Amino acid sequence: MKPIKVGLLGIGTVGAGTFNVLQRNQEDIRRRAGRGIEITMVAARNLERAAQLTGGQCRVVDDPFQVVDSPEVDIVVELIGGYELPRELVLRAIANNKHVVTANKALLALHGNEIFAAAQEKGVMVAFEAAVAGGVPIIKALREGLTANRIESVAGIINGTTNFILSEMRDKGLDFATVLKQAQELGYAEADPTFDIEGVDAAHKLTIMSAIAFGIPVQFDKAHVEGISQLQADDIRYAEELGYRIKLLGITRRTSAGVELRVHPTLIPAKRLIANVEGAMNAVLVEADAVGSTLYYGKGAGSEPTASSVIADLVDVTRLATVDPYCRVPHLAFQPNQMSDVAILPMSEITTSYYLRVYVNDQLGVMADLTRILADAGISIDAVLQKGTRGGARTDIIMITHQTREKNVDAAIERIEALASVVGKVIRIRLETLS
Repeated sequence: MKPIKVGLLGIGTVGAGTFNVLQRNQEDIRRRAGRGIEITMVAARNLERAAQLTGGQCRVVDDPFQVVDSPEVDIVVELIGGYELPRELVLRAIANNKHVVTANKALLALHGNEIFAAAQEKGVMVAFEAAVAGGVPIIKALREGLTANRIESVAGIINGTTNFILSEMRDKGLDFATVLKQAQELGYAEADPTFDIEGVDAAHKLTIMSAIAFGIPVQFDKAHVEGISQLQADDIRYAEELGYRIKLLGITRRTSAGVELRVHPTLIPAKRLIANVEGAMNAVLVEADAVGSTLYYGKGAGSEPTASSVIADLVDVTRLATVDPYCRVPHLAFQPNQMSDVAILPMSEITTSYYLRVYVNDQLGVMADLTRILADAGISIDAVLQKGTRGGARTDIIMITHQTREKNVDAAIERIEALASVVGKVIRIRLETLS
């Protein structure tokens, strides 16, 4: 069979990795796909750099619409990132009856419903393994490998930048600002790291996984999103003393009342495998009824790890391009007419355990006041840690609660912060046992 022809939109870090891996492993890839896969056209802002990277082996243009409109291109690979331009390009490619491969989690989290509907109507595929966890094949696992299962929850370390920062803060006792600067110098964090450190990137990825796990539309606007920029080194140290580690987790869970969809710093028991994922690595823990717990671990970013997922999608599309569209694996695992409208729960209705740190004047009756307020809110305490004094007059009281509803904790914190003995705000971090 003739090679399938690919048009590449963007040849930055991932695009260059895709080109190089495809060239290097082309014989094995051909044997797996059943035919050759060739990048024949590349769109790039810097034509000179693109020509150097491709070695003159394909046509290079500066207008991405030339790629999506070209009759010579069978599959469009979108690697430029962002929202509106990629949306326009992907929808145009679909309208031109081209299959699409993308690593753009933001695009799918915001416009995935529109894109998948357009692809379904045209009978083309949109593949996106590289959009979540880089080289870790979590999309294929959720969409195909766990088909027999009722998935109960997905919890993931799905942003390498924040995991690197938290690992360094724990290992070296450094504050957030210091480690962030180091991460930028090492290339782990962008010059503007907002999407990473404030949890937005992780929420994009979690939104996609949640849709696949539970057969619901992508609903990024309903995700609860908190980052790590306010985390203090004291809390990481105290958590360690209590037998926990703090990770930025994306959590989506099926409950009788609806689906949880939340990203925030989380205490995890230190003995859990996922708590020991360090540096810039990613890991996703899936709980399902038949298989139980499965953990997927690997490099969540980088040129060739992400290219590995892009090319895996290219191979899948090549294999299935001539298959009846109704016989292909659905984009979000469930058949489009079988999607559920289960509600995303508001954060106030989430039930979990909590780490609470209260900075107080060291005086009689403080602990009694705190426990009375928590009891009034229906919150029971599992563990307490009291850490010395600052300047001889103040102390940190750290409490781990049993499971309770978020709105109960909100009400208790409001009363605690009103106490004359309490200094500043209560630090609240959620806790998940992930057992």
